[in-house]
Amino acid sequence: MQLTRIPFVFLSCLFLLTFTQVRAQQTDTISPAHIPLDTRYLKTGMRQYLVYFQAKGNDKQLWMSIWNREINRVIIDNTPVFETVQHWYSEDSTKYREFMSINSIDDFRPLYHMSKSAKETKAYVWSRTAIKGDTLSDNKAKDFRLDFDMPNYNWHLDLETFEMLPLAANKTFLIRFYDAGLTPPAYVTYRVIGTETIQTLDNQQVDCWKLYTEGTYSGGKYTQTYWISRKNHECLKEEDTMNDNLRRYKVKLPAFAPLLQKK
Repeated sequence: MQLTRIPFVFLSCLFLLTFTQVRAQQTDTISPAHIPLDTRYLKTGMRQYLVYFQAKGNDKQLWMSIWNREINRVIIDNTPVFETVQHWYSEDSTKYREFMSINSIDDFRPLYHMSKSAKETKAYVWSRTAIKGDTLSDNKAKDFRLDFDMPNYNWHLDLETFEMLPLAANKTFLIRFYDAGLTPPAYVTYRVIGTETIQTLDNQQVDCWKLYTEGTYSGGKYTQTYWISRKNHECLKEEDTMNDNLRRYKVKLPAFAPLLQKK
């Protein structure tokens, strides 16, 4: 019997092609139960974003607001945790929003989330297995409860979450997100679609990863793109589209005037 000898060069090329395809298709499942976030990348302090909307056919008007997101390491019940406090300001005081989130230092899994508006307060105790309403007397979500089949991340802290991803070329992330009080948790797909250099407010050229997702809501379609600096893991910009009729931008500011309310 005569054996067919396969050239070494052919085998090398086949291996290289297979390895390249595996790298190109690499997907990370991000959740506290799978690949956790790397909290070493999360910087404490104030982040301030200019947020504005522009509607198609109305190019002479913008709807604008300022979002302050302050992250600190604090001690609660003798346990070190991340505390994130958000204040959303606009020209209309009825649209003011305040949020407070508590997350684990180890993997950023949610422990607590509270939202306040002019009309109501909603507060939740969050664990690996369930989320339920806190016992606060004025809590509109006091009777809420949802059991989980696995742990998840707080979608309300998406910008902070993206800063802790192991971003790299051609990577895809399945992130298990949940928005407190709404529909059950689900995996959301985010893809690194390339890099781009953007200019910041201090005229610095910053090389960024571009992270992209798309989906549907109420019969419509949306896309979201995030620019995250490769060196410092900072989310510097976000651009969203809704049905090609509305665009939303978030641009990181230097936070020269970080807080407007009294502490």
